[in-house]
Amino acid sequence: MDESDTALNFGEEEEISRRGNRLIHPVAVFFHVFFRAAALVAYLLCGFFSSSFITNFVVIILLLCMDFWTVKNITGRLLVGLRWWNYVDENGESRWIFESRKGSGTLRMSASESRIFWLSLVISQVLWFVFLFAAVFQLSLKWFMVVMVGFIMNGANLYGYIRCKVGAKKNLKSVATGFLSTQMFRNLLTSAATTAASSATAPSEDKRESPAGGY
Repeated sequence: MDESDTALNFGEEEEISRRGNRLIHPVAVFFHVFFRAAALVAYLLCGFFSSSFITNFVVIILLLCMDFWTVKNITGRLLVGLRWWNYVDENGESRWIFESRKGSGTLRMSASESRIFWLSLVISQVLWFVFLFAAVFQLSLKWFMVVMVGFIMNGANLYGYIRCKVGAKKNLKSVATGFLSTQMFRNLLTSAATTAASSATAPSEDKRESPAGGY
């Protein structure tokens, strides 16, 4: 797997000068926060809305997928001028590209947007990490799978943008394989789907387990 960092050339975009702490892309900021917040709230409060694990699982995963796509393809570029992506070259090798906008004719971002971008990524990762340990202590395999998906998807974006920020050549290689492995993510989703199917066919319990128990 080859990794490189380059200067961005996103195309013909209007240059925007810094205007203090004013939000230049309010819609992008909203969706950057909304999808991840909705996924966290859905995980914590899903027991109040539905007793079906399958329904809750689908809703949370959809929100996580929308958040992952939005952050990776839109808000990272608009809010902090960073982008990471992957492609397979003619030799069949997977190459990861970590880009940061450089040069004089660049799109300027507001300080507020940058803070919101990074804080939301870091805080979400900390929360998914806490939920991960809670699921382990509760011995809840099905909720462990859900939390692991959130932890990996948010962590992939966080790691990718850190690599863009500090440069792909810096010494951060120890985490790359874990967060950016497509095969690992595919296997995780397969295991989660199997667990969900098993849960759906099992006899119903009188009282449903709450994922947010203990909080």
